[in-house]
Amino acid sequence: MTITTAKRFTISEYDRLAELGFFSEDDRVELINGEIIPMLSKGKPHSVCQTRLERELYKLVGERATLRGQQPIIIPDYNEPEPDLVIAQNRDDDYLSAHPSPTDILLLIEIADSSLKYDQEVKLPIYAQAGIYDYWIFNLVHYCLECYSESYQDLQGKFGYRKKLIVLPNESVAIPYFPDLFLDLSKVFPKQFV
Repeated sequence: MTITTAKRFTISEYDRLAELGFFSEDDRVELINGEIIPMLSKGKPHSVCQTRLERELYKLVGERATLRGQQPIIIPDYNEPEPDLVIAQNRDDDYLSAHPSPTDILLLIEIADSSLKYDQEVKLPIYAQAGIYDYWIFNLVHYCLECYSESYQDLQGKFGYRKKLIVLPNESVAIPYFPDLFLDLSKVFPKQFV
């Protein structure tokens, strides 16, 4: 009996496939743990939440940081996810030379309805292992914001976050690294959830 293992792609191999036209512009995929994973389509609540979130963060953050929506980030060597939103440190080249890496990321945000379990159980440990300090999930299933902070590794070698704060859609939350900025969640969650 022959045992086969699936090919794990590195970031450079994945990027090369894209350069060679292996993916069409309509292909929504990301590299997770070396696997090319199709991204779930977004429903109306997800799209509305993302639009409202981007609008509010652009107003609040302005030019103090770089906001990137659904753009790749690099987590060596086998992950190139495309989170819904990233607040990254400003760079002179606006990340032309390379996508943001964990040291560039101030806050990583996912918006989750059908992807909730995936964002909590697959992406969360990847982000924690990479040392991304602050990770938010706009949970459209339970109508709350899950704020994770302080990544760690437990005694069994698993990665997670020490702190989890739940913020309700009628509350405000401080934006990490910007203690003077507060995001009013009633302006972010779709009206049916507030």
